[in-house]
Amino acid sequence: MKLLVLGGTGFVGGATVAEAVRRGWSVTVFNRGVSGSRPEGVHRLRGDRTAPGGLAALADGEWDVVVDTWDGAPRAAGAAARALHGRVGQYVYVSSGSVYAEPVQPGSAEDAPVVDADPDATDGDYPQLKAGAERAVRQVYGDAALIARAGLILGPGEDIGRLPWWLERIARGGEVLAPGPADLPLQYVDARDLAGWLLDRGADRLGGTFNVVSRTGHTTMGELLDACVAVTGADARLRWVDPEPILAAGVVPWNDLPIWIPLGHEYRWLQERDVSRAYAAGLTCRPVAETVADTWRWLRQVGTVPPRAGRPQRAKVGLDPARESALLAGLAPA
Repeated sequence: MKLLVLGGTGFVGGATVAEAVRRGWSVTVFNRGVSGSRPEGVHRLRGDRTAPGGLAALADGEWDVVVDTWDGAPRAAGAAARALHGRVGQYVYVSSGSVYAEPVQPGSAEDAPVVDADPDATDGDYPQLKAGAERAVRQVYGDAALIARAGLILGPGEDIGRLPWWLERIARGGEVLAPGPADLPLQYVDARDLAGWLLDRGADRLGGTFNVVSRTGHTTMGELLDACVAVTGADARLRWVDPEPILAAGVVPWNDLPIWIPLGHEYRWLQERDVSRAYAAGLTCRPVAETVADTWRWLRQVGTVPPRAGRPQRAKVGLDPARESALLAGLAPA
């Protein structure tokens, strides 16, 4: 199989390239060539899709599968899709569950309303950019395009820092503010499982839109943090605290305490999407202990969370140590 990845040095793009190389596919990446690295044997085409004439390197060539992870201007996504039309077997666009229009009902499927977005836009917020790019790709490929609306993505290579923050916090040891309940169901996808599904379904030329993330309850907050304690070997003591005092202290779920969104919260739907279509189409998700262990191993190798390839760095996640200490000191004894 011949694969073209538009990007290929970021989190999901890098995982997709690595998986395709592992399978023995012929892999080409298209990017500016100014960040990241690529495995030996991967061919690079240089270009900047935001610049005049920036798609020239894509003028020739044919590929069985194209995977595009673009999260910039929808107009640029459409331009790349048009440039490759007629020379690819399947076009795969990696979108996001963030495209759904709020308020979103927990348990919603792919037919839930999506934010208004212009496929020809040159700017917008993240949901608009992803939704606009979906529409730009569909203008070229119609329902034959494969649109993968990923949820929370974890695993080695993570460039946001959610799971790495928990690993580094627990590695410091001591009493750790653990947001309860411990049996809170989580929903996420390991980047490597996402990549494998993209390649499998791309090779099958499957079209349509899918929420590509684990089932809710694939793991729990307790299992995740216990795995962090186990792999770091730290002298850390998880102090489980109910959501109410945490929220009352102004702690922001998802940002201040990454991954955690308590039941009843307005953004709880981020952990409760219907994924029956993706599972029916072969999605499988590895155990949380494997994701945590491999992320810790990778983090120790690289030393720090890498910058987002080609995109502005997002605000840091996680509580400041002094704030966490103050919150723990103000809570009633366990």
